[in-house]
Order: sequence, then structure tokens, then C-alpha cells
Amino acid sequence: MLSTALRTLRTRWVTFAGSFTALSLGVALIAVMGLALASSLDAPARGPERFAAAPVVVKGRDTLEVPTPVGDRTRKLAQPRAVPAGAVAKLRALGTVVEDRSFAVRAEGGPADLVGHPWSTAAFAPYELRAGRAPAAADEVVVSGDWARPGTRVRTGGGTVRVVGTVAGLGFENAVFYPDTRAAELSPRSLQLVVDADAAAVREALRGTGDVQVLTGQARRYADADPDRDSEALTAMNAMFGTAGGVTGFVSVFVVASTFAFAVAQRRREFGLLRTAGATPGQLRRMVGYEALAVGVLASATGCVLGSFGAPKLAAWAVDENLAPRWFTIGDHTWPYHLAFWTGLLVALCGVLAASWRAGRTGPAEALREASADTRAMTPGRRLSGGALLITAAVMTVLALVTDPGELLQRKTYVSRPMLLITAVALLAPVLVRPLVRLIAWLPAQLPGAGGMLVRENAAAGVRRTAAVAAPVLVTVALAGSLLGATATLDGAKATEARARTAADFVVTAAGDGGFDEATLRRLRAVSGTEVSAGASSALYVLEDGVALIRSDARAVEPQSLAATTRLPLAAGKVSDLDDDSIIVNEEWENHTVGERVDVWLGDGTRKSLKIAAVMTIGTGGNGVYVTPRNAPAAPVDRVDVRLTRGADASAAAAGLRQAVRASGGQVLTRDAWVTAAYPETSRTTRTGFFLVLGIALLYTGISLANTMVMATSDRVRELAVLRLAGATGGQVLRLVGAEALMVVMVGGLLGALVAGLNLMGMWSALGLLSVRTSTEIPWATLTAVLGACASLAVISAVVPAGLALRRAAVGPAGTRE
Repeated sequence: MLSTALRTLRTRWVTFAGSFTALSLGVALIAVMGLALASSLDAPARGPERFAAAPVVVKGRDTLEVPTPVGDRTRKLAQPRAVPAGAVAKLRALGTVVEDRSFAVRAEGGPADLVGHPWSTAAFAPYELRAGRAPAAADEVVVSGDWARPGTRVRTGGGTVRVVGTVAGLGFENAVFYPDTRAAELSPRSLQLVVDADAAAVREALRGTGDVQVLTGQARRYADADPDRDSEALTAMNAMFGTAGGVTGFVSVFVVASTFAFAVAQRRREFGLLRTAGATPGQLRRMVGYEALAVGVLASATGCVLGSFGAPKLAAWAVDENLAPRWFTIGDHTWPYHLAFWTGLLVALCGVLAASWRAGRTGPAEALREASADTRAMTPGRRLSGGALLITAAVMTVLALVTDPGELLQRKTYVSRPMLLITAVALLAPVLVRPLVRLIAWLPAQLPGAGGMLVRENAAAGVRRTAAVAAPVLVTVALAGSLLGATATLDGAKATEARARTAADFVVTAAGDGGFDEATLRRLRAVSGTEVSAGASSALYVLEDGVALIRSDARAVEPQSLAATTRLPLAAGKVSDLDDDSIIVNEEWENHTVGERVDVWLGDGTRKSLKIAAVMTIGTGGNGVYVTPRNAPAAPVDRVDVRLTRGADASAAAAGLRQAVRASGGQVLTRDAWVTAAYPETSRTTRTGFFLVLGIALLYTGISLANTMVMATSDRVRELAVLRLAGATGGQVLRLVGAEALMVVMVGGLLGALVAGLNLMGMWSALGLLSVRTSTEIPWATLTAVLGACASLAVISAVVPAGLALRRAAVGPAGTRE
């Protein structure tokens, strides 16, 4: 049977070319994503940047370490501690001490990520003057890069400054250097300093001081602005490429298995003829297996080669889009090739396994059949598998709604859950195809002429063909609707939650990380006709289950003003009970009973026991906790909520607020404008990652759709010839073929919309149980574009081969040429 299989590959080249294309592209996708994921596992060693030439750096405590029975648990502090004054005095006795400061700078015409530093720290990078001189007066600065020249006057949030010098940029930041005294005014708090002394002497002088770190050598990189950015970038890339790899791997396996199964199913007459010639069922199964093995080996090898060319292009694109750091490249890894090759081969063999058993059961009489109607498209195994997956998806959703509704809002859940439903619906598609076809074609079938009726009956009779061609459309529409719909629904829910929680008429936000100073706050409170609530961002840490150190975002506010400007979603307790000895928590906390005490660590690492004054509902998961300013030490005020008093003029109040924050560069927003700014769409990385997934899925499924349509149309040459013999013109036949293609795309689109709708309904139900009333967002524009692209591809891929087939001589019913 091996020789027969090889001859079959040669004679039915269109079918096998389609299977080869689908498999090679699927393997290429798996290889590309595997290589990208493998290359994002390790980051290159990074040395110190801002303090590469500094002798010794002394840094205040910036981590919280809590011992547990299973080892210490560590978290970054929200408010790192400064170097104690006593330690600074000891260090000054050893040598020159230079205090470092870093603060955000907003400058007209400058980069968006400008950072201010004292000029004395420039030598530790080292920065060298390229033009001009060092700053001396309070309104003089030196900038890095070439965005401003000496003599240029620049308006900043802290007033207008004059550029008196420039230094060459070093690539890791865009810096603005102020005189040391002016930098201290703009950022009074210094968290680290440089000591010009022997490292051993520094360590000896600070012995017994537990709140400092002495950094030398490569450890000086921990004094840089974001020493963990490489690991954070790796985490983001792992999430993006892992999601993309999982989804594209699923799409590849799904489409390849469907294509191979369809390729075997459409050869029913051929198998019947072989059975008539004496072939046994086992020989047919082995022949189909040999064919899949031959195509699988060649296509998988080709896919690995294509993946080796595609992976570097994906890495370059990720770097260009700022989704990956500049150092990211594809490494020399081999396991992704093995994974892609053997996955492709396994999928090819598994894709024909069930079909080969059906082929072995083909009777000799099948060779004499003229009808192409599928009589048993739905096998018991397929019905059982599809039903089991559907029930599993339903049970998992119900259990999540009953036990933990917030699980359905997690990205890993709303990314993975659609795949289960897609597989279930695809397996049950033969049951759904006929009713959907008759529903869609009901109106066209009522029109004069036989065209609508023929479209309906051809699509309903060829259930396997319709289901196979609709599968790529089902996958694409379901993924687009589920992923983009889920993120849009969550964005809308968060914005709705924030809007309902905010009773303020205006929200004033600080320009940088330093927040508002006392003078600005006094001016804001002095604006007539307003009630002001100043709040600071911080964090609290709590040990749950004795082993998990959990970080919760915290807002530090005065209780009296909080009640006036905020409507908290309380499940128990009262806002007015909040004081310096209490806390408002949410239901996510292990202990959330009003009146009980809970041990926490404040943002600076101080341990404290606080009484629970009130409990908020969970919502979308961003409610955090509320404390008084005394329990958020060193947290700067970064937001001021303003409510108008009765009869106050909104325009006059807005003008007064803008005047009050003009010197500090703050921004005055209405409530709706603040909600829009503070709760924007999904982060760019997540959004771009989803579009990467959907773009790859659309490209691959588009090619697979065209491929499957060509395979299906090439198998209908005799059917089209019979239509011509019955008197149909060439144009009528082509219009019929195009209409059938549109019908199949609509079937796939409806099945995909069903999957997306079920997924979004689960998320909407979870939000309702979490006390968030919002609407379900459906990405109609994206779905319309996806369906339009699929319809165009399907029509072209069906009409072109049909037109080429009609150029041949007509074939009679008995197979003789006329």
C-alpha cells in the first residue's frame, strides 16, 4: 500500500497540496512562537548605568521581607525609606557625600519621559558636557540629547528654565540636570547617595544600621531608576508570546486536523473503488496513514524552515513597536523546532486517524454512488466528544460563577476558555449546519428562480464540506469577538465602576511623581465654592494563609472629605468610622469582618495592627483599600477630588483650580474626563498582543480558508459539469458557487458569534455577581471586517477554480467526455 499511497499523492495533488500548505504554515507558526518564547526566557546581564563611575552608593531600605514557615517573602516597598540622618552624618566623616534625586519633568517640546537630577550626580554616569556650561542659577539646566540647544528657553511644570549646556545621551534616560539646591527644592526627599570613600570603611561605619544597602561593583545597578525592567520586560514578553503561541498553536492544530480529516472524507468513491478491487479495510487505513506520514514529514520540515526565517522578523517588529527591549533577539534554540516538527507530524496523523477508520469501513458499493449527500457526517464519537467538551465548558463556567466570579475576569481565563467552546462547537457543527443553512437561505429560496434553492440544498447536503470550510471562519470570528469583546467589556466595567464611585465634580492630578506640595494644597483649599479631598497613592501588605504576602493598592485620605467626594461600594460598615487606627478593606481579603483587627505592613514597611472599619465589594478587582494619611507615611498627594458646594459657579471654580496648580503643572479635569484618562482602553502591550494573535490567526485561517475552498471546489468538477449539461450558463454556475461560498462564511460567522456570545455572557454574569452593572461590548467593526475578509477570500477561492474547471469539456453522468 505504500506504493499506492505515493501514486495517490501524485494523482490527487490538489488535495495533498492543500493539506501540505495548511500543515507547513501551522508548523511555521508554532516554530516562530516557540523561538520567540524561548528567546524571552533569559535577559542579558546588565551593568550599572547612572552610577557606573560612582565609588560607593548607599541606598535606603526599599524591600519588605517577611519570614514565613516556607521561607522569607519579599515585596518592593511603595514608599522606600531614605538613608537615616545618623547614617548620613557618619558617611560625611568618611568623604564627600552627594545626595541623589530623581523626579519627572514636563517640558514643552521635550521628550515625554524627561527625568530631573542634581548636576553633581552627572559625573557618576558619567555624563560629559558637549556644549555650554554647568547650571548655576535656579532657572538654568543642562539637558541630554539634542532636543534643545544652549540658550533655548523651555517652559516646564516648575516654571520657565534656560538651557545652558548639553550632554550626550547615554541611551537609558532623557535627563535634565538642575543645580543641586534647585533639585532639592523640586524633590526634597533623597533616597540614595554617593560616597567618595573606601567600600570597606563605608560598610564598617554603617554596621548595625539595618535600613541601608551598600552597593558596589555590579550591585550599583540596583540604584538605577528601574533595575528590574529587564525581568519585567521578560514577564511581559512571556505573557504576550505565551498567549500568542497558545492561541496560534490551537488555531494551527484545529485547522490542520480539520483539513486532513476533510481531505480523507472527500475521497469516499476512491476508497470504494479500492475496496471493489479487493483492498482490505486494514490496507486502506495503512494507505491513509502512509499518505499522512509522507505529507506530515515534508510539511513539518518545510514549516520549521519557514519558522527560522519568520522568527527574527517577529523579534524585530516587537522591538520596533516597543513591545520588547532593544536587546531582544532570537537565540540559538533547538527545542522549538523539535516541538513544532513533532507537533505537526502528530497532528497530521491524528487528523486522519478517525477518518481512516471511516475509510476502512467504506463498502465497495460507494464507488457506484452518484449522490454527494453526506448521510453520516456526525459519528457517535464526534457527537460524544463535542457534547462532553460543551458540558465541561458549561460546568466550569457555572462553578466559577458560584465559587469565584472574579476568575472569569482574568486574562488567562478569557483567553483560554474560548478554545474549549470553539472545539466543542466545531465538533458539533454537522448538527448545526443544516438548521443554520436553511435559516440563512430561507428568504433567498423564496425568490423566483432555482438559485436560492440550489444554494440551500448544496450547502445542506454537503455537511462535511460546509463544516470544513466554515471551520477557519468560526475560529477567527470566535477569537476576535471573545478576546476583543472581553477586553472592551472589562474596560467599560472599570470606567463604569470609577464613574459611580466618584462624587467629585472636578479631579486635579499632579504632573509628576512628587505630587503636590503644601503651598499648592493650600491654594486649592482656598478656592471658593469647593470642598476638597486630597488623596495619596500608597500600598499595604498583608500575610494571608500564613505564607502569601499580598500587596494591596491603598488610597490615603481624610475620612471627612472622603465621604463628601467618594461613593464607596460598601458591603458592610461606614466610611465615617475610618480613623488613624482603622482601615477600609474589600471582600478579596481573607479577613474582611467589620470590627476585627488585621496585621498589615504600611507602604514604608512599618508593621501595624488596624481595625476593619468597612468592607467594599470586590468589583473588577481594583477597589484596593483606604487608610488615613498617617498610615501612608511619605506618600505624596497625587490627586485632589473637588466637589462644588450648593450654588457654586462651575466655570469660576475650574478657573480658580487651574490658577492654584499652574505653578506646579497640575491638571484640572471634569469627572468624566478624569474617568476617560484614568481608565483608558486596555494597555498598549495587551492590545497589541491581542492584535498580534488575531492578525496571525486571521492570516493563517484566511490562507486555510482559501486552501480548503480550493480543495472543495476541485472535488466538484463533475457536479459543475452536470449543471452545465442541465442548461445552466457559465455565469449562472459561477454565481451559484460564489453564493454557496458566502453561505458557508455566514454559517462559520454565526457559529463564531455563538461562541463569542457565550463567552461574553459568562463575563457579564460574573460582573453582575461582583456588583458591577455594565453592558457587554461587542467589537462590531472588527467582526464586520473579519467576515468581509473571509467572504472575499472564500468567493475568490471558489469562483476561480470553478471557472478554470468550466473551461474543460463537459462530463456526462457516466463519466464519459462529450
